Amino acid sequence: MIKILNCKEVSTEEIFARNNPTANVSDVVSGIIAEVRQNKDKALLAYSEKFDGVRLESLEVTQAEMDEAYATAEKRFVEILEESARNIRTFHEKQKREGFSLKQENGIVIGQKITPIEKVGLYVPGGTAAYPSTVLMNAIPAKIAGCKEIVMVTPPNKAGSVNPNVLVAAKVAGVTRIFKVGGAQAIAALAYGTETVPKVDKIVGPGNAFVAEAKKQVFGVVSIDMIAGPSEILVVADNTNNPKFIAADLLSQAEHDKNASAVLVTDDALFAQAVSDELEKQIPQLERCEIARKSIDDNGKIIIAENLSEAISIANEIAPEHLELCVDEPFAYLDEIKHAGSIFLGKYCPEALGDYYAGPNHTLPTSGTARFSSPLSVDDFVKKSQFSYYTKEALEKVADKISYFANKEGLQAHGKSATVRFEKD
Repeated sequence: MIKILNCKEVSTEEIFARNNPTANVSDVVSGIIAEVRQNKDKALLAYSEKFDGVRLESLEVTQAEMDEAYATAEKRFVEILEESARNIRTFHEKQKREGFSLKQENGIVIGQKITPIEKVGLYVPGGTAAYPSTVLMNAIPAKIAGCKEIVMVTPPNKAGSVNPNVLVAAKVAGVTRIFKVGGAQAIAALAYGTETVPKVDKIVGPGNAFVAEAKKQVFGVVSIDMIAGPSEILVVADNTNNPKFIAADLLSQAEHDKNASAVLVTDDALFAQAVSDELEKQIPQLERCEIARKSIDDNGKIIIAENLSEAISIANEIAPEHLELCVDEPFAYLDEIKHAGSIFLGKYCPEALGDYYAGPNHTLPTSGTARFSSPLSVDDFVKKSQFSYYTKEALEKVADKISYFANKEGLQAHGKSATVRFEKD
């Protein structure tokens, strides 16, 4: 049963369960990465047999496999995927950046250019649940950014195939290269390359503790999006809400993972109890009831605040991945929210809208990192270079100043590189 606590009884650091007990996997992951670096495809095939229970003949998904998945998919599923993709494109198109150039006196030109990352690796989970939504949310911004090559990796099942819904989503998103490999070994393959899997410049996408640790270990060899922890939802709701709706929203994250955190902050004790009662009714009805039960019992909380203002202060302290603001006039409070990955406003905007359909990205900062980081966006798939151009006359006017500044830092050669151009032989 979910815990009901007064806000004075618990510190904000304890509200979300942010210590993943399965996360101590560093040595295992470093061994896997080393093996893949040395033995490449041979290691990937061996790990598929060991971890996925399948002996693969080849690693890459064929065009025939993709075509069959699309041809046999439910028409309604394809239609909804395409609608979702349109919404995601519409939102992310607004994130596109343009470079700039500033012309100054004496012919000086300074500016910034935007260049897409050339090769991007996309990890798509395929364990307890497969996520075609992850394909859309990661591949579409990369496409909009102009990335030339998107390489997708996802674990195979025991039959040696990839979840067909994931393949359909890949087709909708425009991903054409897919490999049947998961776990830390997939991250290693993307970071270092094998005979079959190409080396990429950046790896994005969520995964389990082994995937997260592998991304952490290869960072620097490649770029990564973020180190994702267990899923989180914080619902701020007053007693004008239907307890059934709020309980359902909490469970939408609790069913993800036994380590997920689902928390309600409310200013009404009777409403808190009503939501708790609803959770007990709804949990047994879920297919993933065992996972949801564990998440709610171990990590779930209902926090009773004195008022809505205090509830929002708690939210800002926690910096949740998902924040639902279930009140009648949510836009009146939007500016007060300082730290959250994605904000869902009003009583008819459940977090699941963001997971699948609305358009904003669902790859979000967890574990309090929303205090300083942002949802996945087109910005994650571009890099910025700056440029400067000075004429002879422009440099001559400032060469002595550069030399003076450089010498203040004890870097004589820096200054000399500016003044040498104007010394008389």
